[in-house]
Amino acid sequence: MGIIIALISGALMSFQGVFNTELTKSSSTWVANIWVQFTALLVCLAAWAVTGRPGFDGLMRTDSKLYLTGGIIGAFITLTVIQSMSALGPAKAVMLIVVSQLLVAYLIEVLGWFGVEKKGFDVMKFIGMALAIAGIVIFKWKD
Repeated sequence: MGIIIALISGALMSFQGVFNTELTKSSSTWVANIWVQFTALLVCLAAWAVTGRPGFDGLMRTDSKLYLTGGIIGAFITLTVIQSMSALGPAKAVMLIVVSQLLVAYLIEVLGWFGVEKKGFDVMKFIGMALAIAGIVIFKWKD
């Protein structure tokens, strides 16, 4: 089930990136970003109302207050996705975004950052990432 959800997530990110980039053409990057974050807030509030209402006080009990910055990071994710898709097109931008996600996520696992269980370095995973980077080079070769 996790694989299916991850595939859906990737597809939704691609759609959202294109939609957000197109939205900036009739407004601006920051206006589009505000709209995206605002509509996401509305959806989350509706889902929270339907699925249950645990209090917001639990947020303050998090192990690290650093984890409260996810929304700030989200605003910059939206901004950078819009800018990269505008500059590179959806396919190239998404390839670079995914490889960047993979590299950083693997580094977080190997180093055990942010409370993630530390995992040892795996040569096969490193080779897989090198192949992904080689794929980007091949994909971009004729441009």
